[in-house]
Amino acid sequence: MRRILVSSLLLSSLILPAAAFASTPVDDATAPTPIRVSSGVTQPVLVNSAYLEIPDGYSIDAIPSDAQVALSLTINEKGQPENIQVTKSYSKFWDARVIETVREFHFKPATVDNQPTPIDMNMVVKITK
Repeated sequence: MRRILVSSLLLSSLILPAAAFASTPVDDATAPTPIRVSSGVTQPVLVNSAYLEIPDGYSIDAIPSDAQVALSLTINEKGQPENIQVTKSYSKFWDARVIETVREFHFKPATVDNQPTPIDMNMVVKITK
């Protein structure tokens, strides 16, 4: 009996928010059209990349083997990266060069039902010798 009582008390707290959402009127003219997530979704694919140029006078031996920069970015409808932000920094010197290089990348854009759509993604760039 206790289990039934406890579960009914817990479930009753879920009904109130559901009722509140169900009773909220929505104006169809101003409501944004949701992007449907289905089997018609494809991810962006890297088509062209670029190489990170090491500046003259910089010793390649100074780069440790685990050097990497983590990025957060948006791939727009045309397959171009935008809103690039560093989420894990290696150094300001290399972060700026990695961002410049990633801006030159080109992707086949993500699609929903064969329509190109912007998508946010994370990327880790390893700086290797």
